[in-house]
Amino acid sequence: MAPSSLSTHLTLLTLLSASTFYFLYKSRRRLKPFKQLPLNSNPRKGKLFFITQRGTSKALAQRLLKVLSSNNIPFELVDPQNYEPEDLPKESLIIIIASTWEDGNPPHNSKFFVNWLAEISTDFRAGSLLLSDCKFAVFGVGSRVYGDTFNAVARDLGKRLRGLGATEMVPVGEGDVDGGALESFFEEWGQKVVTVLKGGLVMENHNDIVYESDVDSLESDDDGGGGGGGDIVDLEDIAGKGPSRKKSVNVVETNGKLDGKREMVTPVIRANLEKQGYKIIGSHSGVKICRWTKSQLRGRGGCYKHSFYGIESHRCMEATPSLACANKCVFCWRHHTNPVGKSWQWKMDDPLEIVNTAIDLHTKMIKQMKGVPGVTQEKLMEGLSPQHCALSLVGEPIMYPEINELVDELHRRRISTFLVTNAQFPEKIKSLKPITQLYVSVDAATKDSLKAIDRPLFGDFWERFLDSLKTLDEKHQRTVYRLTLVKGWNAEDVDAYFKLFSIGKPDFVEIKGVTYCGSSATSKLTMENVPWHSDVRDFSEALALKSEGEYKVACEHAHSCCVLLAKTEKFKVNGQWHTWIDYENFHDLVASGRPFNSEDYMAPTPSWAVYGAEEGGFDPDQSRYRKERHHKSKR
Repeated sequence: MAPSSLSTHLTLLTLLSASTFYFLYKSRRRLKPFKQLPLNSNPRKGKLFFITQRGTSKALAQRLLKVLSSNNIPFELVDPQNYEPEDLPKESLIIIIASTWEDGNPPHNSKFFVNWLAEISTDFRAGSLLLSDCKFAVFGVGSRVYGDTFNAVARDLGKRLRGLGATEMVPVGEGDVDGGALESFFEEWGQKVVTVLKGGLVMENHNDIVYESDVDSLESDDDGGGGGGGDIVDLEDIAGKGPSRKKSVNVVETNGKLDGKREMVTPVIRANLEKQGYKIIGSHSGVKICRWTKSQLRGRGGCYKHSFYGIESHRCMEATPSLACANKCVFCWRHHTNPVGKSWQWKMDDPLEIVNTAIDLHTKMIKQMKGVPGVTQEKLMEGLSPQHCALSLVGEPIMYPEINELVDELHRRRISTFLVTNAQFPEKIKSLKPITQLYVSVDAATKDSLKAIDRPLFGDFWERFLDSLKTLDEKHQRTVYRLTLVKGWNAEDVDAYFKLFSIGKPDFVEIKGVTYCGSSATSKLTMENVPWHSDVRDFSEALALKSEGEYKVACEHAHSCCVLLAKTEKFKVNGQWHTWIDYENFHDLVASGRPFNSEDYMAPTPSWAVYGAEEGGFDPDQSRYRKERHHKSKR
């Protein structure tokens, strides 16, 4: 043999590893047509993989596993980071629930698994029949707001598995976490998977797959009929039952004509928010009564805004003209049941109608407090006339195109306004008319941590964030940085936070510990991520120390785990803090039409609200109520 020929053969032998010979052997096997799946044809359990970043896909997989088990279909839950991909040719059944992460890439727990499939599917040595003995199904979890990368991972996995000869039991399912119908999509897809696994036929018709369970529904106009037969599989627990996709509303009717504009609040979103106590206004706004409103109605104390700024909590209305948001924060109180978007793309309601309806719904909720222990007639009557509106309920209120008109309407009624923005719309901040107090959420101090915590939709989120802070410096009303501390995420970035002070130069800095809102498939936060009030105090003192006296710790509300920093030169007059607001003076200034600044409507802070006071920010005119906890005695 010639030396060159010998060298060539040695190179080829080096490339052909033991696993490669295994692939070549497998590629010789004939593909058997898949008509019906006998469950006990292979003693090896099916594999149910979850590809997840924040736990949504894992939660769906766990629920599907319970349904499979209840139908005597043996599967085991598998984290792909603990699985050897070269074992895939040994599998006969695979189900994958796959999330798509940043820029269409797979989450961290599955990169090796997904990359291995991508590489082997393009390796001619593996052959196109490597997984010919395997049947699979893939469901994707993504968000349509990301455009072309929506469910990119799930789509790619389906393509790779088909390319390696695996038989697809059902088409790739695509769930939209922001479309309000993830649950119903997953339920429908799961029903088809279980039907096939229990012996349902799969019939190919060109590029479409028709399921045996679909035949009745195709021949009937009854949404509730067909498909199930006598062998009913209960899938309600998979992820919560939602309305059928057929009933979703994509157009609205105006004056008897369809105008093609979408309603922001779909039936599923409405149902989810109403279940949480929200009252939906029109097609995109909401109002909700706060627990602190109820508390002060009963004489049991107000929230931190009462301690810091003199707001009477029982006369405060929480509302928003936009339930949509441009972030998907890990500590979202709504667990992402509200819609998301990068621009206004929905039907728009009139600002006067929003204000009128919000007040009407708010007062109806106040009336329901009549007869509750501690609620006096005097407090009830005061509560029926709201004097303050916190535009921070949910979503991004500044997205609403007529936000200035809405604020004007509130001010005309002498209702003060606090507005919170998530720092992704700097141009909206710039065009915003003077309000009583303007907040910017500063949830993290670095680009990487902001991306991890807020999970913004915008690709240029950091630039938008910094521009929003710069624009804040140009405003003349009271401005606030709102910091939410999450242990293990952002509670150690004192230096980085302080560097942001010089950009927006806020009047105040509110520092609050994150509120734990229970377990959720959209967040991995636990009680371990919630700081103690002492942690918040330490962080606040460290920030004040960094400022070298420019900011000092002014107030605290221990019950809310919240501390306030204030600009010393502006708000400490003759040794006394003036963080409270003269609301009547504010409304007079707005009505005058003359320019004014934050110092023109400040008021003295009472001693009980000052940092370090014995009361800890609790109004002594209120009655402190501590719930008695009865524990069962051990015997």
